[in-house]
Amino acid sequence: MAEPPEYLYHGTAKKYVESIEKQGLIPKSRLYVHLSKDRETAEGVGRRHGEPVIYRVKTGEMQKDGFEFFLSVNGVWLTKEVPVKYLEKEEKL
Repeated sequence: MAEPPEYLYHGTAKKYVESIEKQGLIPKSRLYVHLSKDRETAEGVGRRHGEPVIYRVKTGEMQKDGFEFFLSVNGVWLTKEVPVKYLEKEEKL
């Protein structure tokens, strides 16, 4: 287990927004939800699947509420799920 920064980011494609806003971030075929330490990395991940959408994740608040986080050797943050209440969709700059 590791202590995450106050915020992490998740990049996805626009086509997944409706599902995310109903059920939060879930791992689907993976074991964990993958989160990035910065917006730029998350945007690159989201761009792989179409028009990117970035979510800022309130990881500090999640940890206080009992969620666990892990930091992989390649710098990706992992957690089992991210409920909707911890997500903030970022508007384009």
